[in-house]
Amino acid sequence: MNIRNGGPADVPDILSLLDGAVSWLTADDRAGQWGDQPFSANPARVDQITSYASEPFLVRLAVDEDGRTVGCCVLNEDRGKWIPAVDERELYLRLLVTDRTRKGSGIGAALVADAVEETRRRGIGLLRVDCYAGNDRKLVGQYRALGFTETVSFEVEQPSGMWPGQVLEIRV
Repeated sequence: MNIRNGGPADVPDILSLLDGAVSWLTADDRAGQWGDQPFSANPARVDQITSYASEPFLVRLAVDEDGRTVGCCVLNEDRGKWIPAVDERELYLRLLVTDRTRKGSGIGAALVADAVEETRRRGIGLLRVDCYAGNDRKLVGQYRALGFTETVSFEVEQPSGMWPGQVLEIRV
């Protein structure tokens, strides 16, 4: 597996990964995280991913030996509007998604390790991420297994109800 920078030409591959994740989450009764509709069918989500594929975001893609995109990580120094601020410079992991047919193959761990290195390369001491904290907090546990520590919880009002979130961090 190779990790490389991504850009606008990679948007279809990123949307495909997200569509696969939504399908997998829905089948596992976890639609609360990203809903049950494909990202590629939602113009607002397509616009979001398209904006991620351009500066000032850094898109990092995990690519297998056949050149197939199997994971994506989006980094930015802006945390987004829902997340409580911190009193220091940070790198924020805005999106992490992997090919669900390759679950357990270390793609997510490799992308997080790459994000830690990018944080260090920029001279920043903090990498943060937020995630869905609903159901049984399984996703929170996955981020803890990747080396993150829980910090603050938050909620975002959605048309379907409150969306529970958890912020986690790695000190670099």
